[in-house]
Amino acid sequence: MAVNLTAFSNLKVSKHLIPRHNLIPNTSIQNKPLLIYHSCFPLTSGPSQIESHLRSIGVVTPQWRYTMYSTSHFHTTTHEVLVIASGAAKICLGGEENPDRVEPTVRKGDVVVMPAGVSHRLLEEVESPFLMVGSYPPGKEWDMCYGKPGEESKIKGIEALGWFDRDPIYGEKGPVVDV
Repeated sequence: MAVNLTAFSNLKVSKHLIPRHNLIPNTSIQNKPLLIYHSCFPLTSGPSQIESHLRSIGVVTPQWRYTMYSTSHFHTTTHEVLVIASGAAKICLGGEENPDRVEPTVRKGDVVVMPAGVSHRLLEEVESPFLMVGSYPPGKEWDMCYGKPGEESKIKGIEALGWFDRDPIYGEKGPVVDV
């Protein structure tokens, strides 16, 4: 069954450039914003339909269904696409000690495009159960970094990561290709 997404022309998108803070690079290396597509998927979409849609576009491959870790972490080996499949949660983006952090509430149907290096964590589950579909470009494996000494060489690898040539949700045209 095809997913009837919010029309791209009607989509509300939040863009956040989050500066480096201590050993957390956030968006400072590639200068690509963190994007939140609000109410992108219909509320009737379950995890299987979301995964099927992502596979049909072919930009990312769904790898897991889970909540968000409550410990601040980031990835250096890949960008990440998170689709909220159920519930709602307040999340922290950029590191909880960062004065320029962003703390949005994401809800079922939202999409978060997380550039490599952006710290993220669950602050509070607002509506249970909070479940996401986590996806990555084909062939990419995620790592876990916490902004601690010794991670500098991993962080340097973010420079070499390619950005998306197509939008992971909309395909040829979409917010990711417009940044």
